Amino acid sequence: MKTWMIAAALLLGAAAPASAQTTLKYTFVNPMNSHFGAAATAFKETVEKESGGKIKVDIFPGGALGGEREIVESLQLGTIDMAMTSTSVVANFVPELLVFDIPFIFRDTAHARAVVDGQIGQDILAKVKDKGVIGLGYGENGFRHLTNNKRAVETPADLSGLTIRTMENPIHITAFKELGARPTPIAWPELYAALQQGVVDGEENPLSNILTAKLYQVQKYLTLTGHVYAPTLVMISPAAWNKLTPDQQKILKDAVAKAIVAQRKAVEELEANAVKTLKDQGMQVEAKVDNAQFSAKLAPAYAQFSKQFGQKTLDAIRDTK
Repeated sequence: MKTWMIAAALLLGAAAPASAQTTLKYTFVNPMNSHFGAAATAFKETVEKESGGKIKVDIFPGGALGGEREIVESLQLGTIDMAMTSTSVVANFVPELLVFDIPFIFRDTAHARAVVDGQIGQDILAKVKDKGVIGLGYGENGFRHLTNNKRAVETPADLSGLTIRTMENPIHITAFKELGARPTPIAWPELYAALQQGVVDGEENPLSNILTAKLYQVQKYLTLTGHVYAPTLVMISPAAWNKLTPDQQKILKDAVAKAIVAQRKAVEELEANAVKTLKDQGMQVEAKVDNAQFSAKLAPAYAQFSKQFGQKTLDAIRDTK
């Protein structure tokens, strides 16, 4: 009798996770009223509806659970369930992702999306799992542009000596050094204060981030370089993923797809009026940028990137339609 009771208890215990409610902690460093928030909202609404309330999503915006590197490490440890971060930070663990950070490798947004959503992007996404995190899809920050407080930047020569905050990203750091600037990695949650206090002269970010983080309050000059396309990455910890049934995993995948659509749409809407908004906020905008000058200055860096990633890979990206 006792043996039967133990066996029954074990069976009930094994069955419990499928019927019990699962709560997922989902985090990102941007504010809730951003394109990251738009993605999180779409994800949460879809998951909770399609799971019939069996999966609950708790959202932690604004770096509440740490900066992006800490978030990725927490995903690896399983102390955070899900996150959306820039790919640049994940590239510290999955260097193949750095290929997306090569300046001027993408012609436009359509080209960039075709690459990350296509075979090249999906092959790289699969490598994320080898580092203890499961990648579920690429979202979007948009193209990165340059801001600073010292002077208008029209040519690479204008960058000389400027201290520019970059991400902790070797491609970005190499590129800005080649352009004559002094790149200084600073975590996103600390950036506003660093600009306000003059720790760095400037930074580079997509218009969506410049707007939602109100960087126009602490930066005077904006140069529309569009030098790097910045994807985002939706990830889940293996510990959280493995607790889900196959049906629940499908719900999450479908919800991520909707979150990505929501984020890209939010970026498009933000950027449609971004330059006017930033001008209205007092920024001096340099829109006519000769990117060929910047590319020419980066020639030594391009040679290095060709060796690092293989010219075949770079050509495949450039040739994607």
